[in-house]
Amino acid sequence: MRWIRCSGAVWLAVPLLVAAQTQPAARATAPQTQALPAPSAVAVPPPAAARFQVLIDAAHGGTDTGAHLTPELEEKALTLNLSNQLRALLAARGIAVTTTRSNDENLSPDERAAIANRTPFAACILIHATATGSGVHLYASSLAATPLVTFMPWHTVQSGYVTQSLKVSSDIDSALAQASIPVTLGRTSLQPLNSFACPAVAVEIAPLQAGSTSKAKAITDEGYQQTILNALATALEEWRSEWRQKP
Repeated sequence: MRWIRCSGAVWLAVPLLVAAQTQPAARATAPQTQALPAPSAVAVPPPAAARFQVLIDAAHGGTDTGAHLTPELEEKALTLNLSNQLRALLAARGIAVTTTRSNDENLSPDERAAIANRTPFAACILIHATATGSGVHLYASSLAATPLVTFMPWHTVQSGYVTQSLKVSSDIDSALAQASIPVTLGRTSLQPLNSFACPAVAVEIAPLQAGSTSKAKAITDEGYQQTILNALATALEEWRSEWRQKP
């Protein structure tokens, strides 16, 4: 086993491949390529080395359509649209943003996590959508919080960030409440969320059901979408202030 540097502060554990020896009389064969195995660990960078950057992960894509929100609208299309809009809102506030996808492409959970773990992001937002429920569902990882160490297991690295993830979720909850959007809070075991080496929250957007103080809003309502996105941007700006106060 040896460690190879992937990018920045991220290292991957891979088996040491030993070349097969050929006998003098053997006929030479073309070299065989071998895919690297799935990463097994993440090298966690020191918090002080990071600058405030946000990752947005638009769920699904390509052949993975996600939920059918309406007869004409698939979840993968809505999450990508919301990701692009949120990126623009954050950029306008001077917040650096990276997205896992900018078009309709297939990305595995490990590929999404590889993008997230390539840079020490201050917050990672996973965007989902559903045709059921009302308002916004916020999910943090259900992993038990553990101390950060130099190398964390790839598929449970989020355990070292759960406490911060819950703080980001709280900021989002408060901003949505100010915008009169009902919120359901939860904890879940989800990939790639559990493999993200950053404070991470899954944001699932649902239609708005009529209530005593609100009218029903379809998930396709652009004004409703904009209200949610503005609240997310406000929450991330609030998190930026709290994040800068860390020792």
